[in-house]
Amino acid sequence: MTSAVERRRVTVRGVVQGVGFRPFVAGLAAELRLAGHCGNDDTGVFVEIEGTTSTLDEFERRLRADAPPLADVLDLTSVPRMPRGDRDFRIVDSRRIPGLRTLIPPDVATCEDCLRELNDPADRRYRHPFVNCTHCGPRYTVITDLPYDRPATTMAAFPMCPRCAREYADPADRRYHAQPICCPDCGPRIHTERGGDRIDGDDAVLAAVQRALAAGQIVAVKGLGGYHLMCDATDPDAVRRLRERKRRPDKPFAVMAPDVATVASQCVLFRQEIEALTRPARPIVLLEKRADTAVADEVAPGLGELGVMLAYTPLHHLLFMPVPGHPNPVPRLLVMTSGNVSGEPLCTDDDDARTRLGGIADLFLVHNRPIALPCEDSVVAVVHGDRESPIRRSRGYAPMPVLLDRPSPPVLAVGAELKNTFCLTRQEYAFCSAHLGDMGSLESRRAFETSVDQLTALHRVTPELVVADAHPGYATRQWAERYAEEHDIALHIVQHHHAHVASLLTEHGRIGSPALGIAFDGTGYGCDRTVWGGELLLVGPDLLDMRRAGHLRSFLLPGGDVAVRTPARVALVLLRDAGLGDPTSPHLNDLPCAGALTDAERDLVASQLTSGIGCVCTTSVGRLFDGVASLLGVRHRITYEGQAAVELEALARTAAEPAPVRMTVHGTELDWTGTLRCLVGGLRLGVPAADLALGFHQGLATASARLAARIATDAGITTIGLTGGVFQNRLLTEGVRTILQDSGFDVLTHSRVPSNDGGLSLGQAAIGATLARRLATTSERREAVSGQWAADPVQTGRGR
Repeated sequence: MTSAVERRRVTVRGVVQGVGFRPFVAGLAAELRLAGHCGNDDTGVFVEIEGTTSTLDEFERRLRADAPPLADVLDLTSVPRMPRGDRDFRIVDSRRIPGLRTLIPPDVATCEDCLRELNDPADRRYRHPFVNCTHCGPRYTVITDLPYDRPATTMAAFPMCPRCAREYADPADRRYHAQPICCPDCGPRIHTERGGDRIDGDDAVLAAVQRALAAGQIVAVKGLGGYHLMCDATDPDAVRRLRERKRRPDKPFAVMAPDVATVASQCVLFRQEIEALTRPARPIVLLEKRADTAVADEVAPGLGELGVMLAYTPLHHLLFMPVPGHPNPVPRLLVMTSGNVSGEPLCTDDDDARTRLGGIADLFLVHNRPIALPCEDSVVAVVHGDRESPIRRSRGYAPMPVLLDRPSPPVLAVGAELKNTFCLTRQEYAFCSAHLGDMGSLESRRAFETSVDQLTALHRVTPELVVADAHPGYATRQWAERYAEEHDIALHIVQHHHAHVASLLTEHGRIGSPALGIAFDGTGYGCDRTVWGGELLLVGPDLLDMRRAGHLRSFLLPGGDVAVRTPARVALVLLRDAGLGDPTSPHLNDLPCAGALTDAERDLVASQLTSGIGCVCTTSVGRLFDGVASLLGVRHRITYEGQAAVELEALARTAAEPAPVRMTVHGTELDWTGTLRCLVGGLRLGVPAADLALGFHQGLATASARLAARIATDAGITTIGLTGGVFQNRLLTEGVRTILQDSGFDVLTHSRVPSNDGGLSLGQAAIGATLARRLATTSERREAVSGQWAADPVQTGRGR
């Protein structure tokens, strides 16, 4: 007796396009001898399948369990259908469903199979700079529309040759329905440009680039999501020239290596770091450098770490390989930094790159595949021994969504001013953009607006609410106000640190759960119109409900942004407030921070503190780090955001043992005045600055955990989250986390989005989604307060 045949319609949602899911389905159906068809639509992958009940059950189980490595199945539904008597299984054309969209897959590194072909003289894709297959290659940066099919990518300009077309249509081939498929006969081409001179031909091009690098020259190379600037990382003169031309005097550069063995020869590597380096995303990973590293000191001055990534495109791999017939020196390690002048957006367009990078690069390495969407390299650090913490979330991760607690009307959250990303919600998904950078230049703001237009068009979403930071001077806030006005939609203002805490809760799926957030960063506009940055915030079951429960003791910033760029000014203020002497006092002359400023500067600081003119009040832990860094002689003036704090942590990691440096808790305040007295006393007794730096980290961690534990216990809360840019400091994060966990608290830290302002837009979007659902249930738009923020928290474009 044969089992009855039934038919099912299976819908699979998640990252299931561009990752070989349809070929996987076809192969699984063939293995189980099932009939039907599958295809892409605007929600994901649809499957019509016929067979016996037990076999269909097995098919559905394995759709999740055996999915391709790059797939991410978020949801699978199955409904019965009438059997049709199909005799085979096939992949059918994509279908459009109005109003629905699927997920966009991220770019992934070249797989081992493609690398073997790249290195095999007998293979027709030998040394092809664009070799890829279903399991690797460009995705996000070539997509122009959804669903993900070749006509909706920038590869549409490259018709497949007959052999590629056969591979694309063969279910048994690794390139079955691989949208970026190409070969030397039909794929993109590379060439070099130097002034009016041009070189074509893959080997001649690569040989010219290797000669330029060996000669200490700077090369602009077009990558997946934009241009890079590269030079020999072992050549100090080349690195110095790159710094001068790029106008980036100190901020560390990333280094690219061909393989793990090369990285291991330069950096201390553990299993967790190797896993991070070799993930399909191929992020930049922060690694402790070896004392005998060949990497020039100029690559990461003043730091004990290097940001290292592995080659992730075929073109990168070819740069590290000998060119047949061209006996050039082969680079071992390359500086690979964003193709821009500091403060400007990444170059993606060829003409724009020629204009903006022409004064930096000696040679251009160009290809003719357009870049649809810009995407910087991602940066991660391995913390707590085994967990990755994102510093910059971009290539390989963006635009993978974070799940919200429930569907909401579409919301656009525009992020902050530095390390900017924006976030777009659709249904229950929150899509954080790739890293966009700082919004200080007109070019950056234009790039931001272009990216918003691209992503909203790609998702076919029209926002019904726009969310911005409370800081009235942020370019993103001003843009959001104009956007709300032009589109006649509501504008919601969210306090900076409230958004940080909401971001952390959202990525952990804790929306609706009361929590205490410790939000430590550099600058955030506070509910009392001062500059916050050392906050302990209680968030209730309603994400809109936020209350400030504690903070760092406040102090003045003389000169505002000038003080941010001059940590020595901050140090003098802290010393005065700690009762150790006024800024002009000779009693301070033995301290490094005093000697770093001219007499005129010290007089100006004293005058500003006396009059209050040009001063802003702050509770910023980031500025406290700056002041301590200058006090200990680490950094008195900075050239990039967070430099003093980063170098202070680097110094602390070299300590022999921590000096006893205490911070006290007075009521709901973290009082650093005694900390300053400990540090000055230690300096005058000859205690090594490194030991004092480590003692400062431990003292701050202990006091912060102590205050947080007391506030949480009093509020009946067991969950405490650590967020804000200061918690990129792994010494501090681990210190606070360990103490709180040992006290029985559930401690949340970031693992999906950065703790810095790069993750802020997710929190804004989650708060906005909560508000949008509330507004959607009312007949008119009503005022709703974001925590204690009460200045026009919800505004409409109409009538403003």
